[in-house]
Amino acid sequence: MNLTGEIRHGLDPEALRLSLPSNPGVYLFKDSSGDVIYVGKAKNLKKRVMSYFRPPADVPDKTVHMISRAESLDTIVTGTEQEAFILEGTLIKKFMPRYNVILRDDKRYPLLRLDVQEPFPRLTVVRRMRKDGALYFGPFSSAGSMRSTLKVVDRLFPLRKCKGKGLPKRTRPCLNYQMGRCLGVCVNPVEASEYRKIVQQVRLFLEGRNSELKAQLRNEMLEASARLDFEKAAALRDQIAGVERVVERQHVVFPRIRELDAVGFSMDGPNIRVAVLYIRNGAVVGSRKFALDAVGSDATEVVEAFLTQHYAHQPVIPGEILVSDPLEDESSIEEWFKGLMGRKIRVHKPLRGDKRVLAQMAVENAARGPSASSGPDRGELMDMVMRVLGLRRSPRRIEGLDISNIQGQKAVGSVVSFLDGLPHREGYRNFRIEVDGIDDYGMMLELISRRLLHEPLPDLFLVDGGRGHLSAVLPVLDRLDSEEAPEVAAIAKAEPAHGETVDKLYVRGRKNPIRLGRNDPVLMLMMRIRDEAHRRAIGYHRFLRAKSIKGSVLDMIEGVGSVRRKSLLKHFRSVEEIAGATVEEISRVPGVPEVVARRIVDFFADAEGDPR
Repeated sequence: MNLTGEIRHGLDPEALRLSLPSNPGVYLFKDSSGDVIYVGKAKNLKKRVMSYFRPPADVPDKTVHMISRAESLDTIVTGTEQEAFILEGTLIKKFMPRYNVILRDDKRYPLLRLDVQEPFPRLTVVRRMRKDGALYFGPFSSAGSMRSTLKVVDRLFPLRKCKGKGLPKRTRPCLNYQMGRCLGVCVNPVEASEYRKIVQQVRLFLEGRNSELKAQLRNEMLEASARLDFEKAAALRDQIAGVERVVERQHVVFPRIRELDAVGFSMDGPNIRVAVLYIRNGAVVGSRKFALDAVGSDATEVVEAFLTQHYAHQPVIPGEILVSDPLEDESSIEEWFKGLMGRKIRVHKPLRGDKRVLAQMAVENAARGPSASSGPDRGELMDMVMRVLGLRRSPRRIEGLDISNIQGQKAVGSVVSFLDGLPHREGYRNFRIEVDGIDDYGMMLELISRRLLHEPLPDLFLVDGGRGHLSAVLPVLDRLDSEEAPEVAAIAKAEPAHGETVDKLYVRGRKNPIRLGRNDPVLMLMMRIRDEAHRRAIGYHRFLRAKSIKGSVLDMIEGVGSVRRKSLLKHFRSVEEIAGATVEEISRVPGVPEVVARRIVDFFADAEGDPR
């Protein structure tokens, strides 16, 4: 893979025809400022790029506008079309070009995770799938539906409920054991094979394979009856009844379909919406809706862009994906999926039967989904920010800054990045602040000074605070080249004591704050950036505080230094588990003699008032 060069100024079609290669690769159009405005891939770079220079009547309006703004072109030659597919997605994510189809979905839907690699796994709620060997179920369209499912699982299957990877050190089981909802593996000798059987039942239930589950439970019930274990048989009978009650509420509408996703697109002018239906064992078990920023794009471009952006980081993908609109080249996208998953995944538009009904159902769901263009579009919103704050240029990239500390101690600063009004998490940063004492202005000055050492710089910094915080950071910004320096604004919370009900904005050269309406889109964006920076700073501060507390508690015990502390935490995983351990259990940790183990037990017993 090699960069073949850059063509500048005017993009002369004849010069392009002579200089562009016929290899597969990726091309990047840039504007006069050098910003990437479009990224595309091609089997043949020369043919694809030259297609943009047809007469205006033969190309979409979006292409006409894009070419009118383009001043230069970069090309990257790849070995195969598959490499171009992967590189295109990476570059779109990096540059977020104005004229590309961009998936707008910073909301993460809840999932249930079951790590079958653990000896005694439990169900946990997560919002991100990882390729870690665990099983994931979902995503659930709402936290409410996820909690309802989790509640049913907790009632029907006695998986452990306690937190943490390892089993907690307890002398007696928790209330869940008394209620019959846990086997109490933390204190009772339970065979791993017996627990594994329950894990398999949970998996069957969450995958919708209820017929298999009921058959398995019924066989166990008959075996228990044959052994005259009537108590066990009665429990299994109740479990079967509980599963059947759940099954009655599920509507199996496509019994001949085992597993697939149906992706529907609703394109109504600037409103481009997408819905994905998850079909498992004939039933629609969930759905998810998205909004796309793809004004002026044709249907085939929208479909391909959504599939590559949505499924690029999904660890679990079914063997078949239905789409409501045709793809320009189904074989190319299927080859991309094969490279991603290591197996064939069929992607097609169904023409008849149940699958066509499912694709249409997905379209109907998409039409009722969110819209990326409700309110001003992202370009208009950035222009509104420029006018309201009196900036030199439209602030495409805005970064929010905030500080968190307790009475000046363990101060941290966080930076969050928003690109075209939406979170750009690759630009998030955390800093440990070195200013001593209670000095909010000094801490903010240090934070912005250290941020300026890293490229690229934003168009606008948004500081959490009032006029004083704004004034504190101006000197360091004034030392930069005036044309390149980011601009800065501050946002302060309303003061109810002064009769204020809406947050206010401060900008350079203006004594009084800018006051906007409660639902003004510019104010809402600024508040969102401020709140995200605050959330990030608070989270980082809590993390460091908890980390230091864990170390300091153990360091207070005579005979426990850094080496033994690390060994203890590696063995027990948390201070809480160390506090609940016995002398014998602690003595089994390498490098911890019995005399030190006794001091540890005595230390926590004194702290908790427990006369162990």
